[in-house]
Amino acid sequence: MDKTLQWLKEISEVAGVSGYEERVKKILKERLGGLTEVSGDKLGSVIFKKQGTDSELRIMLASHMDEIGFMVKHITKDGFLKFTTLGGWWEQVMLGQRVTVMTRKGDIPGVIGSKPPHILTPEDRKRVVQKREMYIDISAADEAEAKDKFGVRPGDPVVPFSEFTVMANDKFLMAKAWDNRIGCAIMTEVIEQLGDSHPNTVYGVGSVQEEVGLRGAKTSAGVIDPHLAFAIDTCVAGDTPGVSDDQAASKLGKGVAISIFDSSLIPYPKLRDFVIDTAEEGKIPYQLEFTEGGGTDAGRIHMHGEGVPSLVISIPTRYIHSHNSIIHRDDYDAAVQLMVAVLKKLDQTKYMELMR
Repeated sequence: MDKTLQWLKEISEVAGVSGYEERVKKILKERLGGLTEVSGDKLGSVIFKKQGTDSELRIMLASHMDEIGFMVKHITKDGFLKFTTLGGWWEQVMLGQRVTVMTRKGDIPGVIGSKPPHILTPEDRKRVVQKREMYIDISAADEAEAKDKFGVRPGDPVVPFSEFTVMANDKFLMAKAWDNRIGCAIMTEVIEQLGDSHPNTVYGVGSVQEEVGLRGAKTSAGVIDPHLAFAIDTCVAGDTPGVSDDQAASKLGKGVAISIFDSSLIPYPKLRDFVIDTAEEGKIPYQLEFTEGGGTDAGRIHMHGEGVPSLVISIPTRYIHSHNSIIHRDDYDAAVQLMVAVLKKLDQTKYMELMR
């Protein structure tokens, strides 16, 4: 496994649901702390400042650290955990899946329980089990054992469990939390490749609580006060059965996705066109994508202050918001290449041209 794959394995497998991103922050700081000035906001987002040859132009690269997950809300007398969701879940991808409960005494395994089909009525087999009816089995004999021996208490975060896997086609990578650890990985590698040879000040941000309302994007933008911003995230891949091109246009292995709109942002047209031109000039594979049912950190950042021209750069991802999702290595490489090229061209003169 090469260094990039090792890095993707580490960053995808680390636990970090919304509001509990500290472990993700830790490994990002270990990777970038020696290369940048490190700061943050008061919600927990981490900010890496990479100074170039000019300090005038501030460019923000936002990648949220949080993944969707759960939180313990109640422990039953029989020792089962009732939970609430953190982020958007579809019930049909939840039952029977493994999870990790992060307790004050350490991490413990669990599974979202499900009834076997043998005891279901024909009507029950057709019915979608609602989240409020679900529970997590942690092998506790009762409430006391769950609390006193295992250390579980209401408020503990619960993380989907899935191991990083290189698939039979080794360009395809399966893991949990690509949304949005792949964005964090891209941001990290872009800053490393930039070095000091860029005509601006780049702020790489690992933001918090994106999945529950784009919260860290708002507060970190308040710290940076950027002139321009890019959100680096995932988008729905449209290359699976039952998904049409007008629902999701991007496909795995066809290049980095440049957003034309989502439910939280209409991109700044001149910035979008500049990025497309940069991709074409560098022969970097790209696709145009849209997201009608979701948004990114750019949705909050672009409304900061007097307005921040913003754009979303995405990695097409199959099965996002589930325990296992799939990306393509070539799309990751294209995203890094494009962002480095864009940042090296974005100087004060180009910025003023975009603003005219």
